[in-house]
Amino acid sequence: MTSPTLSVVSPVYGSPGSLEPLCQRVADVCAKMGISYEIILVDDHCPRGSWAAVKEICAANPFVKGMRFSRNFGQHSAIEAGLKHSTGEWVVVMDCDLQDQPEEIPNLFEAARKEDAKIVLARRAERNDSLYRRAISAGYYGLLSFMTGKPLDASVANFGLYHRTVVDAYCSWEEEQKYFPVMIQWMGFDPVYLDVAHSRRSEGKSSYTFRKLLKLASDVVFSFSDRPLWIIVTIGLIIAAITFVLSIVTFIQALMGQFSVSGYPSLILSVWFMGGVLICSVGLTGIYVGRTLREAKARPSYIVADYLNDVPGSDKPKPQ
Repeated sequence: MTSPTLSVVSPVYGSPGSLEPLCQRVADVCAKMGISYEIILVDDHCPRGSWAAVKEICAANPFVKGMRFSRNFGQHSAIEAGLKHSTGEWVVVMDCDLQDQPEEIPNLFEAARKEDAKIVLARRAERNDSLYRRAISAGYYGLLSFMTGKPLDASVANFGLYHRTVVDAYCSWEEEQKYFPVMIQWMGFDPVYLDVAHSRRSEGKSSYTFRKLLKLASDVVFSFSDRPLWIIVTIGLIIAAITFVLSIVTFIQALMGQFSVSGYPSLILSVWFMGGVLICSVGLTGIYVGRTLREAKARPSYIVADYLNDVPGSDKPKPQ
């Protein structure tokens, strides 16, 4: 069987009503471009009836393939699963809520052709989200940029066009914790950026609450960067330097007979401060040790419970 030119991977959680229009619009775009395609819908064990919608679409269109996780593993595990089972020369990753517009796919291809690029990242010219959501997103990406040392743009998410070379390189990693945008930035390949339109969500709301974003940020930082450890080391060095200077001052005062037994409150505060820093340091080190243990166990980052339309390379449900 000949591999298609384009694979469209879409993680599914919520927005079951947007799936049929999404697939139809992708099919229309590919027909106009004259290219073969496949659509891979990865249901992250959504409780809102998304799998039933995926079943209906797969029954009507053999070019749409469905996968369903055994439980909720997260959006980025769903992206990984879709990428591993894609067969196209090029792969588009896009959300299922139609905020990413399929009509931008030809523009992504044109940018890749003109720039001879293997990665074209869609940059939202204007986000159609609430002020609160935009503020949270800006803070989230700012924190990730600082902690990981990788410049991340809040207007760039998962939507983009990726060559098979990039996809295969991404899928070759065996890490349990993968965050797609950070990994793509880390890989290099000189990505090209293309400004695209950003639509309002067709239904429902984002599943990323403030708490979930904090959890995701911590997962990314502790899995990808050792900068928090260096921050603690820097704080320790600063405290040591200040203590050294104060020790010299105290020694000089003692030689000059100006030293007296006082300062009990400052002594107690110093002890508590140092105790807090030490506890924080030990806890931070423990988090990294725990992450290392999780990776050493080599548990699968997702488990597929069901397939539809014979997903490539998968003849039965199995862990990946």
